[in-house]
Amino acid sequence: MTPAGQLAAAIDLLAEIEADARPADAVANSFFRNRRFIGAGDRREVSTLVWGVLRARRHLGWWLEKFGAEPTPRLLLAAQAIFTGMTPHKIALAFTSGRYGPPPLSEAESLTLEKFAGHTLEHPNMPDSVKYEVPDWIFSRLQARFGDALEAEMRALAETAPLDMRVNILKSTREEALNDLAAEKLFAKPTPYSPWGLRLAGRQSVTASKVFQSGGVEIQDEGSQLIALIVGAEPGMRVADYCAGAGGKTLAIAMTMENKGHIVACDVSAPRLDGAIKRLRRAGVHNAERHLLEAGDKWLKRQGQKFDRVLVDAPCTGTGTWRRNPDARLRLKETDLAEIMPKQAMILDQAQRLVKPGGRLIYATCSLLDEENEAQVEGFLARHPDFRRLDLGDKLPPALHGPMLRLTPLKHGTDGFFAAMLEKAA
Repeated sequence: MTPAGQLAAAIDLLAEIEADARPADAVANSFFRNRRFIGAGDRREVSTLVWGVLRARRHLGWWLEKFGAEPTPRLLLAAQAIFTGMTPHKIALAFTSGRYGPPPLSEAESLTLEKFAGHTLEHPNMPDSVKYEVPDWIFSRLQARFGDALEAEMRALAETAPLDMRVNILKSTREEALNDLAAEKLFAKPTPYSPWGLRLAGRQSVTASKVFQSGGVEIQDEGSQLIALIVGAEPGMRVADYCAGAGGKTLAIAMTMENKGHIVACDVSAPRLDGAIKRLRRAGVHNAERHLLEAGDKWLKRQGQKFDRVLVDAPCTGTGTWRRNPDARLRLKETDLAEIMPKQAMILDQAQRLVKPGGRLIYATCSLLDEENEAQVEGFLARHPDFRRLDLGDKLPPALHGPMLRLTPLKHGTDGFFAAMLEKAA
């Protein structure tokens, strides 16, 4: 594709993302699947253009509002191009009415872009929530959480995330996986905290590699890997992954169990659980089963107090994943938080019924908000005095020792994660 063709595709994709309620990556997957003529290299270029806008969406919208213009996909991409070094003249040339390019800029669009001359992306009159690319309502919560480190934390949260992988020790070792990746020109480095983690810089395609196809590695953020490390499942145990989704943590837990014992991946979504089938097969996992949680399900009662470990990776606002999902920060509403907090408490109350005396319940989120993390743990312990919180201690590398796990992109290079370990009285 020509640069003009890539720009036209980026305009179309951004328009679909803004009109669709689904996450941007899901919209992009459908967009490219329906346009198979767009090759891998062009997909990367188009995605880079669109994700550049998503990461600076509040800044760009503020400027366009200041200049009295609507934040259309065309103007958002053009404004982003100006702030990354292109002149209005070069941008006008990219908007061509040729066969594959976007239609030329209108007179009003051209006049708007000329107003950007001499400006930088930041402006002293911007509200802090715009400056940090967060919803207005959440700014005070993040400020309370991070204090003087807020600006640095938000800058890190706005950066592009690396690609993390977990070595599947059922099939490979870390050293073998590094060598196998290098043989395919994929040069990874060990992650600092997870004993199974590997990290690739930038956007590189791993899923087509032999080591991925054979189940030697699985794509998983290092922070997510550490949740499995905290679970500490051993061969022969019975484990429930209560909010398993497509089974990312189930895979890691089954690996630590060496395929011995029994793990049940539970979820309320059949499509998500169905997505785990291929992954489990590729990874060579044989000790896992899936269970769909439905209204009136008697499974929870029948399985009461039978599990050594129960992981609740609870649904949450996902604020810790904004590096990967910059569009999510634009969609998140205060009502979303208000709705999800009682749901988290209800899930904890249900899942604790599975824990055997002396067993452990691990609560985790990919949220940065205290209401979804520490406050949920405190509320649970008040409702269930037969549980106590355990310090994570030697479950984690020394640099992460503490009463609970709190990860951020700035401090740890991972997504934002929280985890706490709760033990039931014997």
